[in-house]
Amino acid sequence: MVGGGVVGAACALALARLELDVVLVEAAEPSAWSAASPDLRVYAFAPDNAALLDTLGVWPQVRAARVQPYRHMRVWDAAGGGELHFDADALGRRELGWIVEHGLLVDRLWAALPQAGVDVRAPLRVEGLEQDGEGAENAGVTLRFDDGSRLEARLAIAADGADSMLRKLAGAEVAAHDYAQRGVVAFVETDLPHEDTAWQRFLPGGPLAFLPFVGGQSSIVWTLPQGQAAEVLAFDDAAFSQALTRAFDARLGQVRPASRRVAFPLRRQLVDRYVAGRVLVIGDAAHVVHPLAGQGVNLGLRDVAGLRDAVAAALARNADWSSPSRLARWARTRKSENAVAAWTFDGINRVFSSDGMHRTLLRGQLLGLAGKLPPVTAALWRRAARL
Repeated sequence: MVGGGVVGAACALALARLELDVVLVEAAEPSAWSAASPDLRVYAFAPDNAALLDTLGVWPQVRAARVQPYRHMRVWDAAGGGELHFDADALGRRELGWIVEHGLLVDRLWAALPQAGVDVRAPLRVEGLEQDGEGAENAGVTLRFDDGSRLEARLAIAADGADSMLRKLAGAEVAAHDYAQRGVVAFVETDLPHEDTAWQRFLPGGPLAFLPFVGGQSSIVWTLPQGQAAEVLAFDDAAFSQALTRAFDARLGQVRPASRRVAFPLRRQLVDRYVAGRVLVIGDAAHVVHPLAGQGVNLGLRDVAGLRDAVAAALARNADWSSPSRLARWARTRKSENAVAAWTFDGINRVFSSDGMHRTLLRGQLLGLAGKLPPVTAALWRRAARL
């Protein structure tokens, strides 16, 4: 396993729980999570992935540390029209999901790795890859690292991010599109309580999300064209507060910054194949999607769940868990689902970031119509939550 972020660490843990011999290689050992320093990178964690981490014995430790459940989602368009409202009670749930910090997830996953028998090697970087020819008996891979060491394995899994070195060494190509947007993230305080609600307002420059966090704070993701994002980063606190309050239509009253602000570039990126010989590609190494629906890490963990289930089914029948046909079936399923998600988010971003008259008149009305049809609302949420 190359890459020890949320997806890579979860995958290493899942396969080790199936009693496979797993080595996890990471270029930089993660810093210890501290409750006193909230991680600006947060996820809207879906129920199916909480269930995955629960089976791995990690979710109880994450919840005991710090998570913020959200019970509502409200989506509306700045151009007017109705509102799309997801309500936990109406959907028969205690919560729709949880807001969880990246650093906390990684910290708890790494704490579980040694207990599961995962051989963790960090800091260590992959520099070379050799693969046995197709059809070779006991085919596998040999990885070469920056300290001169080598490692032979049945499979290598690339979970080392959007700029994955292992993916490049395996010869898997990606199709990428730069949105010319950046996501500005920060923690903020508001005059009014966040009501355990994930809020999203579509603006001409891109969506603005307020995600509920502990202590009454909210985590924002403000999608903006690159030039506007640079201006927002340069604002002093007073100017930032004024601009953000206006952009959010003062839905929660006056907004005040509660942390530093950072921005990250947005792109769509899809790998051409999830299996390249004896190398599998998962998580951000395989797919990067627009953050407007907060589904990036959820899609990556579904790669993990699908692979775990395929391997477990083979082991239960004493079959070859790493056979090319088995891996190909996993790859087809994941590639299809992730491509549909990526292009759906791409289309939503295009429609709702346009100031064209026809799209502007239509989109708010569509949100309002969906919000007035409970079966449609329930179907949309169950699709996102995989329930």
